[in-house]
Amino acid sequence: MSRPRSESVVDSSDPLRPSDHVDGAEEITSPKLGPIGWIRWAWRQLTSMRTALVLLLLLAIAAVPGSIVPQRSADPNGVTNYFTDNPTLAPVLDKMQLFDVYSSAWFSAIYILLFISLIGCVIPRVKHHLKALRSRPPRTPARLGRLGDHRESLVELAPGTDAAAAASHAIDIAAKQLKAGGYRVERYDARGAFSISAERGYLRETGNLLFHIALLGVLLAVGIGGGFAYTGQRVIVQGTTFVNSVGTDYSSFNPGRFVDPDALLPYTLKLDKFDVSYQPIGSGSQGQAGDFIAHLTTQLPGQKATDAQIRVNHPLTIGGDRVYLLGNGYAPTVTVKNAAGDVVFHDSIAFLPQDNNLTSLGIIKVPDGLSEQLGMLAFFYPTQVKNDLGAFTSGYPALLNPVLSLNVYSGDLGINNGIPRSVYALDTTGMTQLTGGQTGVDSIELQPGQTADLPNGLGTITFDDQSPVGATDATQSVKRFVSLSIHRDVAGPWVLSFAVLAVLSLMLALFVPRRRMWVKATPSGSVVTLEYAGLARGEDPTLGSAVEALAAKHGEALESDGTGAGRAAAEPVHSTDPAEPAEPGDSSTADPAAPAEPGDSSPADPAAPAEPGDRA
Repeated sequence: MSRPRSESVVDSSDPLRPSDHVDGAEEITSPKLGPIGWIRWAWRQLTSMRTALVLLLLLAIAAVPGSIVPQRSADPNGVTNYFTDNPTLAPVLDKMQLFDVYSSAWFSAIYILLFISLIGCVIPRVKHHLKALRSRPPRTPARLGRLGDHRESLVELAPGTDAAAAASHAIDIAAKQLKAGGYRVERYDARGAFSISAERGYLRETGNLLFHIALLGVLLAVGIGGGFAYTGQRVIVQGTTFVNSVGTDYSSFNPGRFVDPDALLPYTLKLDKFDVSYQPIGSGSQGQAGDFIAHLTTQLPGQKATDAQIRVNHPLTIGGDRVYLLGNGYAPTVTVKNAAGDVVFHDSIAFLPQDNNLTSLGIIKVPDGLSEQLGMLAFFYPTQVKNDLGAFTSGYPALLNPVLSLNVYSGDLGINNGIPRSVYALDTTGMTQLTGGQTGVDSIELQPGQTADLPNGLGTITFDDQSPVGATDATQSVKRFVSLSIHRDVAGPWVLSFAVLAVLSLMLALFVPRRRMWVKATPSGSVVTLEYAGLARGEDPTLGSAVEALAAKHGEALESDGTGAGRAAAEPVHSTDPAEPAEPGDSSTADPAAPAEPGDSSPADPAAPAEPGDRA
């Protein structure tokens, strides 16, 4: 009995034990890598499937901040509000490029490395796969009985029948059946035996490669297509027109790096009316909005105007752009006159909703025409009621009792120093409050059609009634506005196509079995021995039943063809126990050391070389 390795005596002079053996006395020294060697090592690490999976996981993790922190490309107002609400944290996040995640240096680095890794993985595998597709099926193993899924049957021939011809004919029938089953077949006859080698399932590797190519396509479409995409936002008040031009009409515009803002297609969108229905008062869902419909008149350059509608989740497509409905609200129309009665301000101002009942906040700025600049902080109540604290609010989103309340400020609006100011904010620093608050003067309250005097004899302000002639209520007295988001995404169809390709190819890679089948006929006197065997590449629980079905179908074909006088049923046959004495002349199953046929590269033998392209 051999001693444990720890107790063995190492004899370095033993000619059968090399000096670099694991028990050798000499230490193993790895060769030093030069610059080229390190580059090759780095390339192999980068292009390995393990690295590609890690990079894909990192890309998914890196995209998470983009859904948590507002992005400048999609929500510039949200970024501004974030800086206002988090003055300490926001600059830190900005230095980390978390407000521009998808264009940041670190996200781009992961993206590019993943792209290179996938290319390095796919190209060699495509070469191997193409070589394997052009290669012949491997030779039939010498000992099919060594394979786990093996069947054997005997065919007794009629007297006077040529056994070799019958065996060859049986293989011809098997070849036709395997071809009909989608196998590639190759005939191998040697040593008095006739055989057919068949294989199929290369669609599995094809699907695997197509899946990786589809991933590359998605990365390319997103990366390149994003450079030709743009997104913009615009508020359109009822009765006004939007022109697709960066210089005039966009509230915010975020183009890709390849977009020329001066080359946009100048189509127009006019908001004719906005329809919305609300659940009636007293119902369980009182005030809840039903359907939103924005009725537009659209016109492309050189074409006639056409009517269009935009609904939630039903965008409008025009000029290659998709226009989405983001929000809506009321836009009260206000007219301001100076003491002489001249109109110095007239506009419909979009008020931002503050609750589900559309209590809305708006800013009115009158920079010119009066003795001093005026700013007004205004609240609009579609249906004015008092809450439990006695403050005004809106009790219903429809126009049942519309009231406009204004607090007036005088002083410098800060718009003459060249610094951009938001139309939705009023900086009251350095301004004097004239109404409301602690002034002792009540806020100005107006209903549609009413006029009130401004403090200090500055002039008058009118809440214009926009109801059509003949209207009997206030349901149409105030204009509506819609907030639109305009997108151009040329990569969308490409991303969808590659995504569908990825799903289909993944199904091929998962559900198409890779297998090899062999049928061998050995004539001996008046008997032909038929052997059927199969070998799967990977898991294939149906391989045994496939071999059984092939044997049964082939046997039926032989019987109907009239080959032989009788046939024994195919039975599973395992390799002969080495402890049992072999029959005289048996050199195919009893002797494990028997030489294989020339070119025998059966995968049943662990030492057999894999065919080109058999890399998983």
